[in-house]
Amino acid sequence: MSFESLNLMPIILKNVRNAGYETPTPIQKATIPLVMAGKDVLGCAQTGTGKTAAFALPMLQNMAKKPVRPGQPRVIRQLILTPTRELALQIYENFVTYGKSLPVFPCVIFGGVGQQGQVDALHRGADTVIACPGRLWDLMNQGYVRLDWVETFVLDEADRMLDMGFIHDVRRIAAKLPPKHQTLLFSATMPDEVEKLAMDLLHEPESVKVDPVSSTVKKIEQSLYYVDKVNKKHLLAKLLRESDVENALVFSRTKHGADRIVRELKREGIDACAIHGDKSQGARQTALARFKSGDCKVLIATDIAARGIDIAGLSHVFNYDMPMEPEAYVHRIGRTGRAGRDGTAISFCCIDEVKQLGQVEKLIGKRLPVRESEWPMEVTTPTDPKEKEAARQLAKAARMAKLERAAVLPKKVTASGKAAPERKPHRAEKPQETAKPALPERKPRFGPGAENKAPATALARHTGTESKLAVPKGGQAIRIGRDGKVQAAPVKAAMAKNAAKAAPTGKAAKPAGKSGAKPALGKPVQRVNRARSQNGKRG
Repeated sequence: MSFESLNLMPIILKNVRNAGYETPTPIQKATIPLVMAGKDVLGCAQTGTGKTAAFALPMLQNMAKKPVRPGQPRVIRQLILTPTRELALQIYENFVTYGKSLPVFPCVIFGGVGQQGQVDALHRGADTVIACPGRLWDLMNQGYVRLDWVETFVLDEADRMLDMGFIHDVRRIAAKLPPKHQTLLFSATMPDEVEKLAMDLLHEPESVKVDPVSSTVKKIEQSLYYVDKVNKKHLLAKLLRESDVENALVFSRTKHGADRIVRELKREGIDACAIHGDKSQGARQTALARFKSGDCKVLIATDIAARGIDIAGLSHVFNYDMPMEPEAYVHRIGRTGRAGRDGTAISFCCIDEVKQLGQVEKLIGKRLPVRESEWPMEVTTPTDPKEKEAARQLAKAARMAKLERAAVLPKKVTASGKAAPERKPHRAEKPQETAKPALPERKPRFGPGAENKAPATALARHTGTESKLAVPKGGQAIRIGRDGKVQAAPVKAAMAKNAAKAAPTGKAAKPAGKSGAKPALGKPVQRVNRARSQNGKRG
């Protein structure tokens, strides 16, 4: 069976062929005719089976058949909700790829980045919105999004929505939809909460079940290494250096563990980058883009990348830590062996993970083939849960103390602009005590104990007041009495008396007090800034 038999438009068939797909998968064969017929669909299929194209292709055809007429506003007619940002971006890219040359305008909305670019895209007009529930609900409350004209509503990875706590946001968003619309719900598993949600949202749905979650792709070669926890990094580095490893996706249980694996691989000379929930959206997109382009060979991820991330030609998947939920194992290894290609999945198991390994083998219905390595498992006693919790608390306290020190201590900056590593003093070294320089004794400027700041002026010597007059630096001559108090200096009076004696008879000199000269110790001159009028003259 080919895509031509599904009655798709020629331009859509051309876009699918250009994307490299020739034969539809089982879920695509069963779902595409139902969606084009306008029926509600409840799909249950494992990851990597082509669910995105199963609803994207018929939705594009339905939109192309009813385009927006010129002059009419472009409103949201299709809404797809996804649990993670990476999955939202992947669905958006699929709509762009399959919808080339079609009158369809998709838009992606998710948190972790500024909302202005997404708001601008909505204002330009978007008829298909792919969104994460949290950011979409936020924009709806701000008045940027209205769902009054939605024709098709898709809920992808519904069980993952339940695990991540988005189920309440999904219910609130669904309550804003118009009464008549088509609903498509896809989930890898069907817990009670998801089944109840399906019954509330779907109306007489058609059920499609293909490849339950307990089954793995047959073309994926699976194997297992028993190895102690401390030796996992050595085994991983050795396996990554093998020639058949083109690129590898390594799964860690925790975010801190993912960052630690990156550091350990870089010490071994292997370039790696990490992606997890603590990373900013820009850092996550950059890491994923480097990995897809081949610039980075190894990508370390938590279970945030276990679903929906489609990496073409991924050769190896490593389970550095066994997953806590057995279903996550199927989703993890489903990143390889996609679209009919071969793949390899390798798992590491220490003594503390034997229980999780048993749950995985029970789910998939077979035992994983065991391989030997240079680092066989030697620790056969599981770690005491109390000791494990104490070690976890100790490590947490050490991280918090490190963060506090980094926030309090100032960082030294080198000439290159980078923070220089702080040198820790040796135990034998003692800090040298630097003697503080003694401050000079301050003497009073005037009064008893004051020094003669400047030599007497020529006028003082002429009038015989040399011992009583002092001229401070840059100031007016003053008189200091025997009691140490400052008195008015009769310098100008002496100058007037001498001038009167030198003047010819019959011409009396003008008294100093009545002249235009200002008194020596008079009030300071106050400047008055008068406002200017409109014609420029002062008022």
